[in-house]
Amino acid sequence: MLLKRFYDEKLAQASYLVGCAATGEALVVDPNRNVVQYLRAAEAEGLRITHVTETHIHADFVSGSRELAAHTGARLYLSNEGGSHWEYAFGREPGVVLLSDGDEFMVGNVRIRALHTPGHTPEHMCFMVTDTAATKVPIGVFTGDFIFAGDVGRPDLLERAAKILGTMEAGARTLYHSLQAFKTFPNHIQLWPGHGAGSACGKALGAMPSTTLGYEKIVNWGLAEMSENQFVEAVLSGQPEPPAYFAEMKWINKKGPRLLHGGVAPEALAEGRLAHLVVQGAVIVDTRSAPEFAAGYVPGTINIPLNKSFTNWAGWLLPYDRPLYLIVDDGDATRIAEAVRDLASIGLDRVEGYFGTSAIDVWAAEGRALDTITQVKATPTHVARLGRAAAFVDVRSASEFEVGHLPGAVNIPLGELTNRIDELPLGRPLVLNCQSGARSSIAASLLRARGVDEIVNLAGGYAAWASHGARVEYEQPLAGAVPWPS
Repeated sequence: MLLKRFYDEKLAQASYLVGCAATGEALVVDPNRNVVQYLRAAEAEGLRITHVTETHIHADFVSGSRELAAHTGARLYLSNEGGSHWEYAFGREPGVVLLSDGDEFMVGNVRIRALHTPGHTPEHMCFMVTDTAATKVPIGVFTGDFIFAGDVGRPDLLERAAKILGTMEAGARTLYHSLQAFKTFPNHIQLWPGHGAGSACGKALGAMPSTTLGYEKIVNWGLAEMSENQFVEAVLSGQPEPPAYFAEMKWINKKGPRLLHGGVAPEALAEGRLAHLVVQGAVIVDTRSAPEFAAGYVPGTINIPLNKSFTNWAGWLLPYDRPLYLIVDDGDATRIAEAVRDLASIGLDRVEGYFGTSAIDVWAAEGRALDTITQVKATPTHVARLGRAAAFVDVRSASEFEVGHLPGAVNIPLGELTNRIDELPLGRPLVLNCQSGARSSIAASLLRARGVDEIVNLAGGYAAWASHGARVEYEQPLAGAVPWPS
């Protein structure tokens, strides 16, 4: 038996290839939309992908199961559990096999057994693996979003993200009983989870790529001995705010993702067209770093840096019903492909064109002004001076804000900012802060694009300010222009 793990850092998402060397057959579990990586890996091992499956209807990325099955001709195995509301819309298509609890199928000499493990979602399946060429004893389980290293899947997403009311507590109780049943398996069983640290699918996910059931019984709070009511209270408290795009993912994955047939290839646009799109009010995303953007950008564009957090903030902030345009460093082909792939991974397929950064130079050369965003270091002195005339807006999550924040700050998380502009303390200049200055830079670009002009970004954020040990009480706001520190 061969086992290979694939990990998308931006999604904090794991998928797996299981192969049988004797027959050349292979199974892919929980593939994302970047199906080329699985095709190349199988070819390198002398395998052909004959089976594809997924543990549940995902909420945090667009599944690649349907795409991979269509590309390879593999059979697609999907859960048939959870009731009629959780049926896949494409579950009756040719080549699809619906699985119930206890069903088995073979991938060469490797036996795969479906285990219905509801709680995170009603239809959730885990897949137990036995290498029959070596033993009749199972080796491990692909646990999806059921059990992670150090955590368990959250049962509140259907209510908090997909707005299916009344499912949160019921899901928590179901999850408790699923875990109790799973704990009866042998301690040696390896667990291969669907997510790692940084995923919003739990509150305390560990970074270990795999673990064992025995170890998780020792360290995982969700597998500790407790009553059902204690578990329900614990699992529903302290969960991170689910990104807004999770509800969109559920719908896309349930009805069947659009087949990309090799990917999305946006058009390289003539530099002069940028001005035309700005006038039209198009959604134009400048993917440069925050300092580069702040130093000079085309008015009306928004800044989401192409880094590890790009996918998350794109999902929070970009519309699914409008064309998207990108500005990418020097029109670099690798960076363009990365951005397009990241957007497609969460269903933002409507990237209709891109510009290199030379388009910004052309904009300026034709006599149009570039905007800038004032950056001020988060020192106690600067913060105290700003506090006399400006309003502080903290764009971190509510849980971060509760731990500590600048005195007098208003908390509007970045992901909610565009829908809560009317709550901003307008009439005074706004000082935006987050933990380090990265999220507040994105916030500054969003507000500028919506006509909010007097904005400064607090570089270094709350962390830099708090590191000085300062707790400054502000004087009453003063009338007049804000004295921006140099």
